[in-house]
Amino acid sequence: MASSKHNKLCSFFYLCLFLTLVAAAEPQTESLLTLKSQLTDNFNSLKDWFINTPEVSDNLVACCSWSGVRCNQNSTSVVSVDLSSKNLAGSLSGKEFLVFTELLELNISDNSFSGEFPAEIFFNMTNLRSLDISRNNFSGRFPDGNGGHSSLKNLIFLDALSNSFSGPLPIHLSQLENLKVLNLAGSYFTGSIPSQYGSFKNLEFLHLGGNLLSGHIPQELGNLTTLTHMEIGYNSYEGVIPWEIGYMSELKYLDIAGANLSGFLPKHFSNLTKLESLFLFRNHLSREIPWELGEITSLVNLDLSYNHISGTIPESFSGLKNLRLLNLMFNEMSGTLPEVIAQLPSLDTLFIWNNYFSGSLPKSLGMNSKLRWVDVSTNSFQGEIPQGICSRGVLFKLILFSNNFTGTLSPSLSNCSTLVRIRLEDNSFSGVIPFSFSEIPDISYIDLSRNKLTGGIPLDISKATKLDYFNISNNPELGGKLPPHIWSAPSLQNFSASSCSISGGLPVFESCKSITVIELSNNNISGMLTPTVSTCGSLKKMDLSHNNLRGAIPSDKVFQSMGKHAYESNANLCGLPLKSCSAYSSRKLVSVLVACLVSILLMVVAALALYYIRQRSQGQWKMVSFAGLPHFTADDVLRSFGSPEPSEAVPASVSKAVLPTGITVIVRKIELHDKKKSVVLNVLTQMGNARHVNLVRLLGFCYNNHLVYVLYDNNLHTGTTLAEKMKTKKKDWQTKKRIITGVAKGLCFLHHECLPAIPHGDVKSSNILFDDDKIEPCLGEFGFKYMLHLNTDQMNDVIRVEKQKDVYNFGQLILEILTNGKLMNAGGLMIQNKPKDGLLREVYTENEVSSSDFKQGEVKRVVEVALLCIRSDQSDRPCMEDALRLLSEAENRFK
Repeated sequence: MASSKHNKLCSFFYLCLFLTLVAAAEPQTESLLTLKSQLTDNFNSLKDWFINTPEVSDNLVACCSWSGVRCNQNSTSVVSVDLSSKNLAGSLSGKEFLVFTELLELNISDNSFSGEFPAEIFFNMTNLRSLDISRNNFSGRFPDGNGGHSSLKNLIFLDALSNSFSGPLPIHLSQLENLKVLNLAGSYFTGSIPSQYGSFKNLEFLHLGGNLLSGHIPQELGNLTTLTHMEIGYNSYEGVIPWEIGYMSELKYLDIAGANLSGFLPKHFSNLTKLESLFLFRNHLSREIPWELGEITSLVNLDLSYNHISGTIPESFSGLKNLRLLNLMFNEMSGTLPEVIAQLPSLDTLFIWNNYFSGSLPKSLGMNSKLRWVDVSTNSFQGEIPQGICSRGVLFKLILFSNNFTGTLSPSLSNCSTLVRIRLEDNSFSGVIPFSFSEIPDISYIDLSRNKLTGGIPLDISKATKLDYFNISNNPELGGKLPPHIWSAPSLQNFSASSCSISGGLPVFESCKSITVIELSNNNISGMLTPTVSTCGSLKKMDLSHNNLRGAIPSDKVFQSMGKHAYESNANLCGLPLKSCSAYSSRKLVSVLVACLVSILLMVVAALALYYIRQRSQGQWKMVSFAGLPHFTADDVLRSFGSPEPSEAVPASVSKAVLPTGITVIVRKIELHDKKKSVVLNVLTQMGNARHVNLVRLLGFCYNNHLVYVLYDNNLHTGTTLAEKMKTKKKDWQTKKRIITGVAKGLCFLHHECLPAIPHGDVKSSNILFDDDKIEPCLGEFGFKYMLHLNTDQMNDVIRVEKQKDVYNFGQLILEILTNGKLMNAGGLMIQNKPKDGLLREVYTENEVSSSDFKQGEVKRVVEVALLCIRSDQSDRPCMEDALRLLSEAENRFK
């Protein structure tokens, strides 16, 4: 009791002392002490903001020695306050800044300040040169009008990047004649860009990107003849790019990406003789690239990707001697890659994938410039890889997949010591693999699958110390044996060599700590399994099916955890998870008797088969199996859940079935229509080959002319859904973050790594599944809902629309997760009209994130991603690739 009274007396004493010191301090020190008392400072960043004694000279300012505070030479007036990156939070009243009439610089950036930005800061600060309030959470309208800005006549620098301001852009800022830098990007400003923004007298830097701006881009911006840098993209404008921008003679950097613009590139851009970077990607620009664009000889970066640009690459590009980045991917361009591109001396990055280019690559490509990254995938290129593509010795990514390339792989690729990533899959390359792995020490990713290679796998692959992914599958004439020390490659995680005619035995499993996936199905591998696989502590998936392995499967838990599908169709292999070896031995004893009966049964079977074929020629069942499903016939599958005849009893549209070896699968029934049969079967095949940690596995399907039965992995369907998972994880922000990121990765894989893309079509919480207590989400039911509406003529349009719906539904899913189901299926318009502060407060409350919590910024940025995804205008939403990138940036920034 006495102790409690003592503590209260001490607290009262210190409070009185603080008030006495503040009262005795001169106005500027007093204002800063008042400011400190209003802020949340959990990291004690302002620990030196105090005064030891009130006996300070009337002419000197006590706070001049404090961190972040700078005074004039006589220490009589504060000229700079820099509180940037001090992990501070709270709101500002503004009154405490009224005394700083001599202040030149105010920087409170990279904190967690919230509430409205006080207009008082704009009064009496006639000497203010620089104001930086970026990377905070200020909301409401940005102060404007009422004569407030007249006092800022000397302001040169204004940065308000990444806040939550709403309402129109402040018009009166255009009256600040000395302003050189204006950054209002990354908030929720709405309406049009004011035409008055074309009247700045000395503006050099303008950034309005990443808001909710609309309307037409004002032609008056062409009057900004002092501007060198303009970013106004990631908004949702109307109409075309004003040709008047061509008058901005000092412009060096122009970014209007992701802005919903239509029309075509203005020829007047040729007047931008100082332009170095032009970013117009993710718009709806069409027609050909104007010949005049090649006259901008200062260009260093040109990105016109994700548009509808057609035609060929202009020969006038020969004048772009400074060009380093050329990105034309995801357009509708055609023709050949002209020789002039190979002659550009500065080119280091060439992205032209997902177009309709054809012909051969220029033979001199890579010989005249230091090419670092080449991606021409998903076109119709032919011929061989240019011999000198790495002759300058800096190439680190070579991406040529899904073309019609032929010929052998040049041995010169082994001299390319800087290579990190090679993707040559889905072509017609032949000959041996020329790599000497000791010569390419940094290689981490190689995909040579679906070619016509021969000569086996290079024996020195274990010397590739950084190689983590190697796929050589579906090279049916590759042959050879597995290199003896392949599993000891220190970084190797994924090794795929299915359908390659590989023979010999399995190498001893030693020092294989990193390997997670081994795929060797459909080969001629023989011998026995050895228990040394127990050293492979990270192994998660192994497929040795359809080989010639024999003997007993060791009792090691790694072997047995793979499931039956990993060992199917190895006739002389037994033991768990296959049939016991005792059953195998008994079967061996009666095999002679069975052989004797075979000759008699052959004639009977032949007769029955002939009859069967005649009876069912109009509806013959066929089976398509993917990795993970044992080799069953269609009849095996059909018998597991009833009669194969569609006229008789069939399972419900979704049900379970137990296959002959005891495997339980989920079965989904689809009715086929003649006009859509080929489309549905093609999409199903693509879905079955789409494998990702965040996707439910499709194991196979059987079909006839009328029906398709699709088989799914049952493991996840016995687990929990997202709604069930969230019941126990309501306050667990780390789990929610991992789930949101996992769903984004799954959708990103479907949208951007599957060609053509596979829209999910039904993104919702009931289709997000989990395996028991694991928190890694898997997307179920992907592809079905949109597939049933497809036909060949409209496939691209349907995919584009469905991908946008996926993004929208993903945004809703984020809000559902963050609000613990309270915003489930909430309309986008309702959310967009909801005050941002109110929405954020609701999310913070549901996740127990206080205003002083350091992770508040991370939560806020995840909410911002959700709001971007549910924008009413489809073209204004990010693609899943961008959404995943923004989520990653939100996470990494606060680590």
